Amino acid sequence: MTAERKPGFDTLAIHAGAQPDSATGARATPIYQTTSFVFDNVEHAAALFNLETFGNIYTRIMNPTQAVLEERVAALEGGTAGLAVASGHAAQALVFHTLLAPGDEFIAARQLYGGSINQFTHAFKKCGWEVRWADTTDAESFRAALTPKTKAIFVESIANPGGIITDLEAVAAVAKQAGVPFIVDNTLATPYLMRPIEYGADIIVHSLTKFLGGHGNSIGGAIVDCGTFDWLKSGRYPTLSAPCASYHGITLAETFGNFAFAIACRVLGLRDLGPAISPFNAFLILTGIETLPLRMQRHCDNALAVATWLSGHDQIAWVNYAGLPGNEFHEAAKRYSPKGAGAVFTFGLKGGYEAGIALVSNVKLFSHLANIGDTRSLIIHPASTTHRQLTDEQRIRAGAGPEVVRLSVGLESVEDLIADLDQALAAA
Repeated sequence: MTAERKPGFDTLAIHAGAQPDSATGARATPIYQTTSFVFDNVEHAAALFNLETFGNIYTRIMNPTQAVLEERVAALEGGTAGLAVASGHAAQALVFHTLLAPGDEFIAARQLYGGSINQFTHAFKKCGWEVRWADTTDAESFRAALTPKTKAIFVESIANPGGIITDLEAVAAVAKQAGVPFIVDNTLATPYLMRPIEYGADIIVHSLTKFLGGHGNSIGGAIVDCGTFDWLKSGRYPTLSAPCASYHGITLAETFGNFAFAIACRVLGLRDLGPAISPFNAFLILTGIETLPLRMQRHCDNALAVATWLSGHDQIAWVNYAGLPGNEFHEAAKRYSPKGAGAVFTFGLKGGYEAGIALVSNVKLFSHLANIGDTRSLIIHPASTTHRQLTDEQRIRAGAGPEVVRLSVGLESVEDLIADLDQALAAA
Protein backbone atom coordinates (compact mmCIF):
# COMPACT_ATOMS: atom_id res chain seq x y z
CA MET A 1 0.00 0.00 0.00
CA THR A 2 1.42 3.38 -0.99
CA ALA A 3 1.73 6.21 1.52
CA GLU A 4 -0.73 8.28 -0.50
CA ARG A 5 -3.52 5.71 -0.40
CA LYS A 6 -5.98 5.93 2.48
CA PRO A 7 -6.85 2.45 3.77
CA GLY A 8 -10.43 1.28 3.35
CA PHE A 9 -12.71 0.55 6.29
CA ASP A 10 -12.25 -3.23 6.07
CA THR A 11 -8.46 -2.80 6.08
CA LEU A 12 -8.58 -0.48 9.09
CA ALA A 13 -10.74 -2.97 10.99
CA ILE A 14 -7.91 -5.51 10.69
CA HIS A 15 -4.75 -3.41 10.73
CA ALA A 16 -5.31 0.00 12.38
CA GLY A 17 -3.01 0.49 15.36
CA ALA A 18 -1.31 -2.88 14.99
CA GLN A 19 2.16 -3.94 13.89
CA PRO A 20 4.02 -7.25 14.30
CA ASP A 21 5.36 -7.40 17.84
CA SER A 22 8.82 -5.84 17.87
CA ALA A 23 10.19 -8.31 20.42
CA THR A 24 8.87 -11.59 19.01
CA GLY A 25 7.46 -10.91 15.55
CA ALA A 26 4.01 -12.07 16.65
CA ARG A 27 1.46 -11.05 14.02
CA ALA A 28 -1.54 -10.87 16.37
CA THR A 29 -1.41 -8.16 19.03
CA PRO A 30 -0.13 -9.83 22.22
CA ILE A 31 -1.94 -9.74 25.53
CA TYR A 32 0.36 -7.63 27.69
CA GLN A 33 -0.81 -9.12 30.97
CA THR A 34 1.20 -6.94 33.30
CA THR A 35 0.42 -4.34 35.91
CA SER A 36 3.36 -2.04 35.22
CA PHE A 37 6.30 -1.22 32.98
CA VAL A 38 10.03 -0.69 33.60
CA PHE A 39 11.40 2.80 32.97
CA ASP A 40 14.52 3.34 30.88
CA ASN A 41 16.00 5.58 33.57
CA VAL A 42 15.02 8.27 36.08
CA GLU A 43 14.73 10.94 33.39
CA HIS A 44 12.43 8.74 31.31
CA ALA A 45 10.21 8.10 34.33
CA ALA A 46 9.99 11.81 35.11
CA ALA A 47 9.10 12.65 31.52
CA LEU A 48 6.29 10.09 31.53
CA PHE A 49 4.80 11.38 34.76
CA ASN A 50 5.05 15.00 33.53
CA LEU A 51 3.22 14.14 30.25
CA GLU A 52 6.32 15.25 28.36
CA THR A 53 6.55 11.94 26.51
CA PHE A 54 4.11 9.14 25.74
CA GLY A 55 4.62 5.68 27.12
CA ASN A 56 3.46 3.04 29.55
CA ILE A 57 3.53 3.46 33.30
CA TYR A 58 0.73 1.37 34.77
CA THR A 59 -2.03 -0.69 33.13
CA ARG A 60 -4.74 1.27 34.92
CA ILE A 61 -3.77 4.23 32.72
CA MET A 62 -2.36 2.62 29.57
CA ASN A 63 -1.33 -0.77 28.23
CA PRO A 64 0.03 -1.76 24.77
CA THR A 65 -2.90 -4.10 24.04
CA GLN A 66 -5.33 -1.40 25.06
CA ALA A 67 -3.45 1.15 22.94
CA VAL A 68 -3.99 -0.84 19.73
CA LEU A 69 -7.70 -1.09 20.51
CA GLU A 70 -7.90 2.66 21.11
CA GLU A 71 -6.17 3.54 17.88
CA ARG A 72 -8.30 1.11 15.90
CA VAL A 73 -11.64 2.40 17.18
CA ALA A 74 -10.52 6.01 16.68
CA ALA A 75 -9.41 5.22 13.12
CA LEU A 76 -12.72 3.56 12.27
CA GLU A 77 -14.64 6.54 13.62
CA GLY A 78 -12.35 9.09 11.99
CA GLY A 79 -11.37 10.67 15.31
CA THR A 80 -8.04 12.01 16.56
CA ALA A 81 -7.62 9.73 19.59
CA GLY A 82 -9.40 7.08 21.62
CA LEU A 83 -9.55 5.74 25.15
CA ALA A 84 -10.63 2.21 26.04
CA VAL A 85 -12.20 1.63 29.45
CA ALA A 86 -13.95 -1.07 31.43
CA SER A 87 -17.50 -0.62 30.05
CA GLY A 88 -19.79 1.66 28.11
CA HIS A 89 -21.08 3.08 31.39
CA ALA A 90 -17.50 3.83 32.41
CA ALA A 91 -16.97 5.67 29.13
CA GLN A 92 -20.00 7.86 29.79
CA ALA A 93 -18.94 8.52 33.38
CA LEU A 94 -15.45 9.63 32.31
CA VAL A 95 -16.81 11.88 29.55
CA PHE A 96 -19.07 13.75 31.95
CA HIS A 97 -16.48 13.75 34.74
CA THR A 98 -14.21 15.63 32.32
CA LEU A 99 -16.89 18.08 31.18
CA LEU A 100 -18.98 18.86 34.24
CA ALA A 101 -18.69 20.39 37.70
CA PRO A 102 -21.30 20.25 40.47
CA GLY A 103 -24.32 22.29 39.44
CA ASP A 104 -23.75 21.84 35.71
CA GLU A 105 -26.39 20.41 33.38
CA PHE A 106 -26.46 18.39 30.19
CA ILE A 107 -29.25 17.50 27.79
CA ALA A 108 -29.91 13.89 26.81
CA ALA A 109 -32.39 12.28 24.48
CA ARG A 110 -35.01 10.44 26.53
CA GLN A 111 -34.92 7.56 24.01
CA LEU A 112 -31.88 5.83 25.49
CA TYR A 113 -30.80 2.48 26.87
CA GLY A 114 -32.50 2.08 30.26
CA GLY A 115 -29.17 1.78 32.07
CA SER A 116 -28.10 5.16 30.71
CA ILE A 117 -31.35 6.73 31.87
CA ASN A 118 -30.70 5.36 35.37
CA GLN A 119 -27.08 6.51 35.33
CA PHE A 120 -27.99 10.02 34.21
CA THR A 121 -31.01 10.35 36.52
CA HIS A 122 -29.69 8.85 39.73
CA ALA A 123 -25.95 8.15 39.83
CA PHE A 124 -24.95 11.45 38.23
CA LYS A 125 -27.14 13.38 40.65
CA LYS A 126 -24.78 12.32 43.45
CA CYS A 127 -22.05 14.23 41.60
CA GLY A 128 -24.24 17.32 41.35
CA TRP A 129 -24.77 16.84 37.60
CA GLU A 130 -28.32 17.39 36.37
CA VAL A 131 -29.82 15.96 33.19
CA ARG A 132 -32.55 17.67 31.19
CA TRP A 133 -34.47 15.48 28.77
CA ALA A 134 -35.29 16.08 25.11
CA ASP A 135 -36.99 14.10 22.35
CA THR A 136 -34.57 12.55 19.86
CA THR A 137 -37.25 12.80 17.15
CA ASP A 138 -37.46 16.59 17.60
CA ALA A 139 -34.22 18.54 17.35
CA GLU A 140 -35.94 21.71 18.54
CA SER A 141 -36.69 20.03 21.87
CA PHE A 142 -32.96 20.12 22.57
CA ARG A 143 -32.93 23.85 21.92
CA ALA A 144 -35.88 24.30 24.25
CA ALA A 145 -34.04 22.44 27.01
CA LEU A 146 -30.95 24.69 26.88
CA THR A 147 -30.09 26.74 29.94
CA PRO A 148 -27.03 28.81 30.90
CA LYS A 149 -25.85 25.72 32.84
CA THR A 150 -25.94 23.37 29.82
CA LYS A 151 -22.48 21.93 29.11
CA ALA A 152 -23.20 19.09 26.61
CA ILE A 153 -25.82 17.33 24.49
CA PHE A 154 -26.02 13.51 24.38
CA VAL A 155 -27.86 11.18 21.97
CA GLU A 156 -27.66 7.66 20.59
CA SER A 157 -27.18 7.44 16.82
CA ILE A 158 -29.62 4.52 16.72
CA ALA A 159 -31.70 4.53 19.89
CA ASN A 160 -31.86 1.43 22.09
CA PRO A 161 -34.35 -0.22 22.27
CA GLY A 162 -36.61 1.72 19.91
CA GLY A 163 -34.36 1.71 16.83
CA ILE A 164 -34.94 5.41 16.17
CA ILE A 165 -32.47 6.95 13.71
CA THR A 166 -31.43 10.28 15.21
CA ASP A 167 -31.19 13.30 12.92
CA LEU A 168 -27.60 13.93 13.94
CA GLU A 169 -27.04 17.00 11.79
CA ALA A 170 -30.07 18.76 13.23
CA VAL A 171 -29.10 18.10 16.86
CA ALA A 172 -25.46 18.94 16.11
CA ALA A 173 -26.59 22.34 14.82
CA VAL A 174 -28.27 23.03 18.17
CA ALA A 175 -25.13 22.04 20.05
CA LYS A 176 -22.90 24.15 17.83
CA GLN A 177 -25.08 27.22 18.20
CA ALA A 178 -25.10 26.75 21.97
CA GLY A 179 -21.32 26.29 22.03
CA VAL A 180 -21.43 22.91 23.77
CA PRO A 181 -19.95 19.56 22.68
CA PHE A 182 -22.20 17.07 20.92
CA ILE A 183 -21.78 13.53 22.30
CA VAL A 184 -23.04 10.54 20.31
CA ASP A 185 -23.31 6.97 21.55
CA ASN A 186 -22.66 4.99 18.36
CA THR A 187 -22.94 1.52 19.88
CA LEU A 188 -25.87 0.19 17.84
CA ALA A 189 -24.71 1.59 14.50
CA THR A 190 -20.95 1.08 14.85
CA PRO A 191 -18.76 3.08 12.46
CA TYR A 192 -19.51 0.49 9.76
CA LEU A 193 -23.06 1.79 9.43
CA MET A 194 -22.63 5.38 10.55
CA ARG A 195 -19.78 7.78 11.43
CA PRO A 196 -21.20 10.55 13.65
CA ILE A 197 -18.15 12.76 13.13
CA GLU A 198 -19.37 13.32 9.57
CA TYR A 199 -22.58 14.84 10.96
CA GLY A 200 -21.18 17.11 13.66
CA ALA A 201 -20.27 14.90 16.63
CA ASP A 202 -17.47 16.13 18.91
CA ILE A 203 -17.22 13.07 21.16
CA ILE A 204 -18.27 9.47 20.42
CA VAL A 205 -18.80 6.75 23.00
CA HIS A 206 -19.23 3.01 22.58
CA SER A 207 -20.10 -0.01 24.57
CA LEU A 208 -17.43 -2.25 23.06
CA THR A 209 -19.32 -5.12 24.68
CA LYS A 210 -21.83 -5.02 21.86
CA PHE A 211 -21.24 -5.13 18.09
CA LEU A 212 -17.60 -4.03 18.04
CA GLY A 213 -16.56 -6.98 20.22
CA GLY A 214 -19.46 -8.89 18.78
CA HIS A 215 -19.18 -12.26 20.50
CA GLY A 216 -20.70 -11.75 23.94
CA ASN A 217 -17.46 -12.67 25.69
CA SER A 218 -16.00 -9.42 27.03
CA ILE A 219 -17.05 -6.08 28.47
CA GLY A 220 -15.48 -2.78 27.47
CA GLY A 221 -16.16 0.80 26.52
CA ALA A 222 -14.53 3.45 24.38
CA ILE A 223 -14.33 7.23 24.07
CA VAL A 224 -13.34 8.79 20.75
CA ASP A 225 -12.17 12.39 20.62
CA CYS A 226 -13.24 13.81 17.27
CA GLY A 227 -10.85 16.74 17.65
CA THR A 228 -13.53 19.18 16.51
CA PHE A 229 -14.39 21.19 19.64
CA ASP A 230 -12.55 24.37 20.66
CA TRP A 231 -12.05 23.89 24.40
CA LEU A 232 -10.33 27.26 24.83
CA LYS A 233 -12.99 29.44 23.19
CA SER A 234 -15.51 29.90 25.99
CA GLY A 235 -13.58 29.13 29.15
CA ARG A 236 -16.49 26.97 30.32
CA TYR A 237 -14.43 23.76 30.39
CA PRO A 238 -11.65 24.48 32.90
CA THR A 239 -10.46 20.88 33.03
CA LEU A 240 -9.08 21.49 29.54
CA SER A 241 -8.70 25.27 29.33
CA ALA A 242 -7.29 26.18 32.76
CA PRO A 243 -3.88 25.28 34.25
CA CYS A 244 -3.98 21.72 35.57
CA ALA A 245 -2.82 21.39 39.16
CA SER A 246 -2.14 17.65 38.68
CA TYR A 247 0.54 18.37 36.06
CA HIS A 248 2.44 21.47 37.21
CA GLY A 249 0.01 23.95 35.70
CA ILE A 250 0.02 22.86 32.06
CA THR A 251 -3.11 23.66 30.04
CA LEU A 252 -4.22 20.42 28.42
CA ALA A 253 -6.01 22.05 25.48
CA GLU A 254 -2.93 24.12 24.63
CA THR A 255 -0.48 21.26 25.08
CA PHE A 256 -2.40 18.50 23.28
CA GLY A 257 -4.54 20.40 20.78
CA ASN A 258 -7.12 18.36 18.91
CA PHE A 259 -6.77 15.26 21.08
CA ALA A 260 -6.78 17.07 24.43
CA PHE A 261 -10.15 15.67 25.47
CA ALA A 262 -8.98 12.06 25.14
CA ILE A 263 -5.85 12.93 27.11
CA ALA A 264 -7.88 14.57 29.88
CA CYS A 265 -10.16 11.53 30.15
CA ARG A 266 -7.08 9.31 30.47
CA VAL A 267 -4.71 11.24 32.74
CA LEU A 268 -7.38 12.68 35.04
CA GLY A 269 -10.54 10.56 34.82
CA LEU A 270 -9.10 7.10 34.20
CA ARG A 271 -6.09 7.76 36.43
CA ASP A 272 -8.19 8.83 39.41
CA LEU A 273 -11.44 6.88 39.03
CA GLY A 274 -9.80 3.71 37.72
CA PRO A 275 -12.30 1.95 35.37
CA ALA A 276 -9.53 0.28 33.35
CA ILE A 277 -10.20 -2.37 30.73
CA SER A 278 -8.26 -5.61 31.19
CA PRO A 279 -5.65 -6.47 28.54
CA PHE A 280 -7.44 -9.76 27.91
CA ASN A 281 -10.76 -8.06 27.21
CA ALA A 282 -9.00 -5.55 24.95
CA PHE A 283 -7.50 -8.48 23.03
CA LEU A 284 -10.85 -10.22 22.61
CA ILE A 285 -12.54 -7.03 21.41
CA LEU A 286 -9.70 -6.35 18.96
CA THR A 287 -10.20 -9.82 17.52
CA GLY A 288 -13.91 -9.16 17.18
CA ILE A 289 -13.39 -5.87 15.36
CA GLU A 290 -11.44 -7.63 12.61
CA THR A 291 -14.69 -9.16 11.30
CA LEU A 292 -16.93 -6.15 12.03
CA PRO A 293 -17.77 -5.30 8.38
CA LEU A 294 -18.77 -8.88 7.58
CA ARG A 295 -20.77 -9.33 10.76
CA MET A 296 -22.64 -6.03 10.63
CA GLN A 297 -23.84 -6.60 7.09
CA ARG A 298 -25.14 -10.08 7.99
CA HIS A 299 -26.75 -8.67 11.15
CA CYS A 300 -28.60 -6.06 9.08
CA ASP A 301 -29.67 -8.50 6.36
CA ASN A 302 -31.03 -10.97 8.91
CA ALA A 303 -32.77 -8.23 10.91
CA LEU A 304 -34.57 -6.93 7.83
CA ALA A 305 -35.80 -10.44 6.97
CA VAL A 306 -37.04 -11.11 10.51
CA ALA A 307 -38.71 -7.69 10.77
CA THR A 308 -40.45 -8.22 7.44
CA TRP A 309 -41.80 -11.59 8.59
CA LEU A 310 -43.00 -10.23 11.93
CA SER A 311 -44.80 -7.33 10.28
CA GLY A 312 -47.12 -9.84 8.59
CA HIS A 313 -47.90 -11.92 11.70
CA ASP A 314 -51.40 -11.70 13.13
CA GLN A 315 -50.18 -11.58 16.77
CA ILE A 316 -47.95 -8.58 16.16
CA ALA A 317 -49.43 -5.10 16.61
CA TRP A 318 -46.50 -3.20 15.12
CA VAL A 319 -42.83 -3.54 14.17
CA ASN A 320 -40.46 -0.62 14.66
CA TYR A 321 -37.51 -1.23 12.34
CA ALA A 322 -36.17 1.66 10.30
CA GLY A 323 -35.16 -0.72 7.51
CA LEU A 324 -38.82 -1.37 6.66
CA PRO A 325 -40.39 0.81 3.94
CA GLY A 326 -43.11 2.89 5.52
CA ASN A 327 -41.38 3.15 8.89
CA GLU A 328 -41.26 6.75 10.09
CA PHE A 329 -37.46 6.58 10.27
CA HIS A 330 -36.94 4.79 6.96
CA GLU A 331 -35.86 7.91 5.09
CA ALA A 332 -33.48 8.85 7.91
CA ALA A 333 -32.00 5.35 7.76
CA LYS A 334 -31.40 5.68 4.02
CA ARG A 335 -29.64 8.99 4.64
CA TYR A 336 -27.56 8.18 7.72
CA SER A 337 -27.21 4.40 7.55
CA PRO A 338 -27.59 3.27 3.92
CA LYS A 339 -25.88 -0.10 4.46
CA GLY A 340 -28.57 -1.18 6.87
CA ALA A 341 -30.65 -0.05 9.84
CA GLY A 342 -28.82 -2.16 12.41
CA ALA A 343 -29.67 -5.43 14.10
CA VAL A 344 -31.70 -4.24 17.09
CA PHE A 345 -35.39 -3.43 16.85
CA THR A 346 -38.60 -3.67 18.79
CA PHE A 347 -42.09 -4.93 18.09
CA GLY A 348 -45.35 -4.90 20.00
CA LEU A 349 -47.48 -7.89 20.89
CA LYS A 350 -51.25 -7.55 20.78
CA GLY A 351 -51.43 -9.47 24.06
CA GLY A 352 -49.44 -6.83 25.96
CA TYR A 353 -47.21 -7.45 29.00
CA GLU A 354 -48.22 -11.07 29.61
CA ALA A 355 -47.76 -11.97 25.94
CA GLY A 356 -44.25 -10.49 26.04
CA ILE A 357 -43.31 -12.64 29.03
CA ALA A 358 -44.81 -15.72 27.38
CA LEU A 359 -42.88 -15.13 24.16
CA VAL A 360 -39.45 -14.80 25.80
CA SER A 361 -40.25 -17.89 27.88
CA ASN A 362 -40.92 -20.07 24.82
CA VAL A 363 -38.07 -19.29 22.41
CA LYS A 364 -35.48 -22.03 21.89
CA LEU A 365 -32.85 -20.58 19.53
CA PHE A 366 -33.07 -16.96 20.67
CA SER A 367 -31.37 -16.42 24.03
CA HIS A 368 -33.37 -14.53 26.67
CA LEU A 369 -30.78 -12.24 28.23
CA ALA A 370 -29.83 -8.59 28.74
CA ASN A 371 -27.35 -7.90 25.97
CA ILE A 372 -27.20 -6.96 22.31
CA GLY A 373 -24.64 -7.26 19.55
CA ASP A 374 -23.78 -10.94 19.93
CA THR A 375 -23.26 -13.37 17.05
CA ARG A 376 -26.19 -15.21 18.66
CA SER A 377 -29.74 -13.87 18.39
CA LEU A 378 -31.04 -12.38 21.62
CA ILE A 379 -34.48 -11.48 22.93
CA ILE A 380 -35.72 -9.51 25.91
CA HIS A 381 -38.88 -7.97 27.29
CA PRO A 382 -37.56 -4.54 28.40
CA ALA A 383 -40.48 -3.60 30.67
CA SER A 384 -39.76 -6.56 32.95
CA THR A 385 -35.95 -6.36 32.76
CA THR A 386 -33.68 -3.59 31.42
CA HIS A 387 -36.25 -0.83 31.93
CA ARG A 388 -37.88 -2.32 35.05
CA GLN A 389 -36.59 0.43 37.37
CA LEU A 390 -38.30 3.16 35.33
CA THR A 391 -41.83 4.40 35.82
CA ASP A 392 -44.54 3.35 33.37
CA GLU A 393 -44.40 6.79 31.77
CA GLN A 394 -40.60 6.67 31.47
CA ARG A 395 -40.74 3.20 29.90
CA ILE A 396 -43.26 4.28 27.29
CA ARG A 397 -41.30 7.44 26.48
CA ALA A 398 -38.13 5.37 26.13
CA GLY A 399 -39.84 2.99 23.68
CA ALA A 400 -40.10 0.16 26.21
CA GLY A 401 -43.82 -0.06 26.91
CA PRO A 402 -45.50 -3.17 28.38
CA GLU A 403 -46.12 -4.87 25.01
CA VAL A 404 -42.61 -4.24 23.65
CA VAL A 405 -40.14 -7.01 22.86
CA ARG A 406 -36.61 -6.24 21.71
CA LEU A 407 -34.60 -8.43 19.37
CA SER A 408 -30.89 -8.35 18.67
CA VAL A 409 -30.72 -10.41 15.50
CA GLY A 410 -27.59 -12.54 15.17
CA LEU A 411 -25.78 -14.39 12.42
CA GLU A 412 -27.68 -17.69 12.34
CA SER A 413 -29.57 -18.93 9.29
CA VAL A 414 -32.48 -16.54 9.07
CA GLU A 415 -34.93 -19.37 8.31
CA ASP A 416 -34.10 -20.89 11.70
CA LEU A 417 -34.67 -17.58 13.47
CA ILE A 418 -38.08 -17.13 11.87
CA ALA A 419 -39.04 -20.72 12.69
CA ASP A 420 -38.11 -20.20 16.35
CA LEU A 421 -40.20 -17.03 16.64
CA ASP A 422 -43.07 -18.77 14.88
CA GLN A 423 -43.18 -21.69 17.32
CA ALA A 424 -42.75 -19.38 20.33
CA LEU A 425 -45.62 -17.14 19.22
CA ALA A 426 -47.79 -20.21 18.71
CA ALA A 427 -46.90 -21.51 22.16
CA ALA A 428 -47.48 -18.10 23.76
